[in-house]
Amino acid sequence: MTLQAKAMPGARLLTPTDHTLIMIDFQSQMAFATKSIDASLLRTNAALVASAAAGFGASTILTTVAEKSFSGPMFPEVTAPFPGKTLLDRTSMNSWEDQAVIDEVNAIGKKRIVLAGLWTSVCIVGPALSALEQGFEVFVITDACGDVSNEAHERAVTRMVQAGAQPITSLQYLLEMQRDWARGETYELTTGIAKTYGGAYGLGIIYAKSMFGASEGH
Repeated sequence: MTLQAKAMPGARLLTPTDHTLIMIDFQSQMAFATKSIDASLLRTNAALVASAAAGFGASTILTTVAEKSFSGPMFPEVTAPFPGKTLLDRTSMNSWEDQAVIDEVNAIGKKRIVLAGLWTSVCIVGPALSALEQGFEVFVITDACGDVSNEAHERAVTRMVQAGAQPITSLQYLLEMQRDWARGETYELTTGIAKTYGGAYGLGIIYAKSMFGASEGH
């Protein structure tokens, strides 16, 4: 039988409405010991993810660990896109063992979980493996995570992938939700986030628009 291709997205692609993003422990004390990614790049990628989620209206949970007593406040570029949003503070390293976080996950009620945060081998592995075991589909934004060494980060990513988690990147997260430049209602949102946080890709957008008035949708 001959396969017939169809002009439609695959069901495994993320959409703004089909997942819950959990941003975990983007805090000063956690960042001080992070060596697998430069701190400025980590902050940029976290800001890109937060801005994308807020702009597209994706369900988002922000959670910290020992905010007042040890780890400090969450990065302002993560909280700024969600003004007035309550941060769920925990004592557990594994967010999936915190009842307030789980109550929020259940209230949102989506089977797909997207994770980003510090550290990969502890605070991301914990909820990733726990959610997978309970039947959730898990995505990890690997360049919006970091750990105390490259080895710790890479082994954690490998462990999660072997268990069934799907690794993606921060820019991929943004572009997968846009997916078609003809979607005019979010075109400026997407290119605006990319110009601000998208590195060389963002510079390319600025250049093309400035020099040639280019638009990806045309």
